[in-house]
Amino acid sequence: MAKFQNLFTWAVFITLLVQAMGDVIPLAKGRAGKIWHDAHATFYGDLSGGETMQGACGYGDLFQQGYGLETAALSTKLFKDGHACGACFQIRCVKDPQWCIPNAGAITITATNFCPPNWIPAPDHWCNPPQRHFDLSMTMFTKLAQAKAGIIPVKYRRVPCQKRGGVKFELKGNPYWLTALVFNVGGAGDVANVKIKGSSTDWLQMSRNWGQVWQTGSNIVGQSLSFLVTTSDGKTLRFDDVAPANWQFGHTYEGRINF
Repeated sequence: MAKFQNLFTWAVFITLLVQAMGDVIPLAKGRAGKIWHDAHATFYGDLSGGETMQGACGYGDLFQQGYGLETAALSTKLFKDGHACGACFQIRCVKDPQWCIPNAGAITITATNFCPPNWIPAPDHWCNPPQRHFDLSMTMFTKLAQAKAGIIPVKYRRVPCQKRGGVKFELKGNPYWLTALVFNVGGAGDVANVKIKGSSTDWLQMSRNWGQVWQTGSNIVGQSLSFLVTTSDGKTLRFDDVAPANWQFGHTYEGRINF
């Protein structure tokens, strides 16, 4: 009986932990999740994707940054206050033969934006808690279903991100306040921790400003910059001398490796 109670206690603990974390299940050892979860999806903007640029993760021109239109805005439950930014998901249309495109398979997207809740009473505010919802670009939505469907039931799972080139760091701010947008991150995709090091400093802990924008109040102008980046699956990579000593605000610097 005691053994059963211990197992039950652990089962309850794990269940509560998963609920607390939301539905962005951590990527395990770089592998796609085996379990597909229920959600809904719609789209915003037109086929040009202009309305999908920028957003609550800190990304800018998604074409220049390598994400293109293979992106989505996440509902409150999935977005996790920006901690899910950069995570990748496979999504497929299910249980809607009227609108699902036959044999469409699954699309893969990166989380780059937030679908905000709407607190005006209505039955169809799909981005409100506790809904699990993906607001896709129109281009990606129409790979799964006819555009006139409006909203479709889907299944989704977490998958590793496949990115070209190295992790990139866009630097902004001023001599006393430096921010780094960390993007083009492979593997888990969502960055959980960043440290920065000037050529004349020790490692300095950065804090999350918003989305995948990280900040420090240390003045490290005129020093070459290195980064330690940790993704949500606990993997850490060191990017030595990514930015040279004459780096400039508003410029992007690319590491030589990726997750």
